[in-house]
Amino acid sequence: MMPMHPAHRHPLQTLQEDREAVILADRLGFHDAFVGEHLTDRCENITNSFIFLATLIGETQTIKLATGTSNLSHVHPALIAAHAAMFDHLAQGRFIFGVSPGALASDAEALGILDEDRNKIFAEAIDVILAIWERDPPYDIQFPGNRFKVSTARTQLPEFNRGAMYKPYQKPRPEIVGTVVAPHSKGVIAMGERDFHPMSANFLLTHWLPSHWHNYAEGKKKVNKKADSAEWRIARTIFVADDDRLAQRYAKEDAASPYRFYWDKLRGNMMRAKRHVVFKRHEGEDDAAITMERLLDELVICGSVSKVVDEVLALREQAGDFGELVYASMDWVDPALAKRSMELMAREVMPRVNHAIGVPDHCRSA
Repeated sequence: MMPMHPAHRHPLQTLQEDREAVILADRLGFHDAFVGEHLTDRCENITNSFIFLATLIGETQTIKLATGTSNLSHVHPALIAAHAAMFDHLAQGRFIFGVSPGALASDAEALGILDEDRNKIFAEAIDVILAIWERDPPYDIQFPGNRFKVSTARTQLPEFNRGAMYKPYQKPRPEIVGTVVAPHSKGVIAMGERDFHPMSANFLLTHWLPSHWHNYAEGKKKVNKKADSAEWRIARTIFVADDDRLAQRYAKEDAASPYRFYWDKLRGNMMRAKRHVVFKRHEGEDDAAITMERLLDELVICGSVSKVVDEVLALREQAGDFGELVYASMDWVDPALAKRSMELMAREVMPRVNHAIGVPDHCRSA
């Protein structure tokens, strides 16, 4: 979940709704729950994914709780390293560290970094986070060209255990996942080199997906390792109902459809950020072709169980083999329909999909 809700809804309601969605996902056997964060968009109600996810540790049993993402340009990496390691202990290893630079321009302006290269800040921050987890005090982290310096050499008191930071519960570290948006993203090559795992975003057309796998495999090859398709997640927008007509109405036709709201907002965000190539059939396609109806048609998988199974299998044919299908959560305009979709996804769609592709019969959607 990004998550995304209409601006008129009160955060008191939407935050509880989002918690309920994760708790239900846990009960249904979903593998993990990625939760995003933004500071300055009223439609996206979670400002810190660690705080939100911490409220769910005691409410869930098996689902992995994942930052989706922690925006590394927003905070000093020493803080992120310490908070992520502590969360990993609180969750006893049920934690996935999802990371990104942070893409929202108004967040960057609020933090005074609008004119800075957030991708560069991100790269510097992740290097420092990993170094903190790998080294012992006093750390003495001073990488060339990296703005972040970390040391406790002047003030540490080893005899009193002062000057040391948490290391993660998971050894050597939690799984690190990066969301990939751009077609042919070069960042995925770096992920392969560093053993970070890619998650292809739900808002790019399916034909761009193989470019992510190709680049991830290239990165793995550079460090003499073989890419494992189990490490690749693909997110999609999915709605399952008891009949096709109901699914079509709620997911695409109804003016109050949460899917229509979501894609209207995403379309505007991507167009303003000049990142709308993700919606194009080829890079030279005219912007006028990116209509709401086409986005709903091409980026929303919806229907009865049988129809959704067929569409998921078709997705796999086009994208290639991948390890996990990530189910994008929407606002609960109709809570009964939203919950029913998750139940059908877990109990009927995924078992049929897994049977068809010959993998163990358990839910691998998030």
